Amino acid sequence: MEKDAIAVLREHRGYLAKKFGVSEIAIFGSYARGEQRDDSDVDIMVEFRKGFKTFDNYMDLKFYLEELLGRRVDLIIKSAIRFRIKPFIIEEAVFLK
Repeated sequence: MEKDAIAVLREHRGYLAKKFGVSEIAIFGSYARGEQRDDSDVDIMVEFRKGFKTFDNYMDLKFYLEELLGRRVDLIIKSAIRFRIKPFIIEEAVFLK
């Protein structure tokens, strides 16, 4: 991947909001810590605006992000994260404004 995943997502933030209803997006995991390897996936957390939180939209977004970033994406929805692990994910997450 030529560009950093965070930079690419920042550039496409407006499109993600318009097309997929993404109201919040963050990277966590190895990319957020700067510890990614050539075989690392990209861990992305999103929240959707009302009316966009559907299975089809989730899958369309996942496939779009994988094509955009040229890597496998582990996509999670912020409001669906288990209570016990949510603080750890939020703590290391890089939120894209």
